[in-house]
Amino acid sequence: MKMLKGKKIPLFVKVLIGMGLGIGLGLILPHGCIRILKTFNVLFSQFLKFIVPLLVIGMVTPALASIGKNAGKMLLTVVSVAYISTIIAGFFAYGSSTLLFPHYLSTGELQIATGEEAVKPFFELKIPPLCDVMTALVLSFMTGICLIFTNTETLRKCIVDFGEIVKLTIEKAIIPVLPIYIFTMIAEMASNGQIKSLMGAGVKIILTGVVLSIIYLVVQYCLAGAVAKKNPLKCLYNMLPAYLTAFSICSSSATIPVTHRCCLSNNISERIAGFVIPLCSTVHMCGSTIKLAVSALAVMYISGMPVDFATFAGFVMMQGIAAVAAPGVMGGVLMASMGLMESILGFGAAETALVMTLYLAFDGYGPACNVTGDGAIALVIESWFGESQKEEKAA
Repeated sequence: MKMLKGKKIPLFVKVLIGMGLGIGLGLILPHGCIRILKTFNVLFSQFLKFIVPLLVIGMVTPALASIGKNAGKMLLTVVSVAYISTIIAGFFAYGSSTLLFPHYLSTGELQIATGEEAVKPFFELKIPPLCDVMTALVLSFMTGICLIFTNTETLRKCIVDFGEIVKLTIEKAIIPVLPIYIFTMIAEMASNGQIKSLMGAGVKIILTGVVLSIIYLVVQYCLAGAVAKKNPLKCLYNMLPAYLTAFSICSSSATIPVTHRCCLSNNISERIAGFVIPLCSTVHMCGSTIKLAVSALAVMYISGMPVDFATFAGFVMMQGIAAVAAPGVMGGVLMASMGLMESILGFGAAETALVMTLYLAFDGYGPACNVTGDGAIALVIESWFGESQKEEKAA
């Protein structure tokens, strides 16, 4: 289904409109109206949390079952490429930050910001998911791979039908509402004054992370474009809706429907996109790693802590593994990495608090880089496995 059809407004335009309205109205709306928006935000957030594991099962399992004998090989390839991309992002952030920070940061420049109390919704409705994302992923692997060898057509048909139900839910109940959801989040940030709270060293550090993440994406797509023999800039532009959506809602997993649609616009097959995107939303954290590495290095620099490559390399490689345990949760990568910052980097409570402040102050660019990078991996996997799947299916 194409994004542009007739007079329909493209999704990324709707997202931009939602962000603009959120900033403008969030500054002038009374507190009661912001609480109404917050109530909608909380309800839709609960629905997203409920649908994401079902989305993984409904997309990954049929994709695995239809891939054939290459399923195991493709799974290992995607996980390996995603992990390598994640740790390279960390090393890239380390090398760039150590060169840049001495030019515009100084010891003692950054102070811990005091956050305002969050807006409270009028009421909350809990919609517990049937399982977490990791459980859904393991179940999808087990079911999809076993279907290849058992050839159980009844179960296969049920899984495919379930996948169609999930896709219909995405198209009719999630995609149309996402711009409104983004609007409510931005409006709350504006009303709390968080939009204006980034100043001084914090702004410099955050902008460093944003710029480095964009540079990393450009390099990623140049390499992926060379492998896939496609125009990297055009492919990167086609991923813009996914970037903007993840930037706003700060979740790689919740952006899966948009990322999947963007991959299809890059002529990636349904099988490859349906397999790679949900998987990468769990194992590919290049943007979050850049954000965490830049924040941690900045705190080390302004605190006068020693920074050596060997120590930070160990942190990056372990963090790439720890990040897998926290998909789809705002700040989840940070929470999963806090113990590593203390045990490997030697952070105390004050340093950890500084990293948390920097990481969460402008959370969206990490997930935005994550999901856009997922599209680059999908391009590579399509070039490596797409033809072999067609040949196997024809045989």
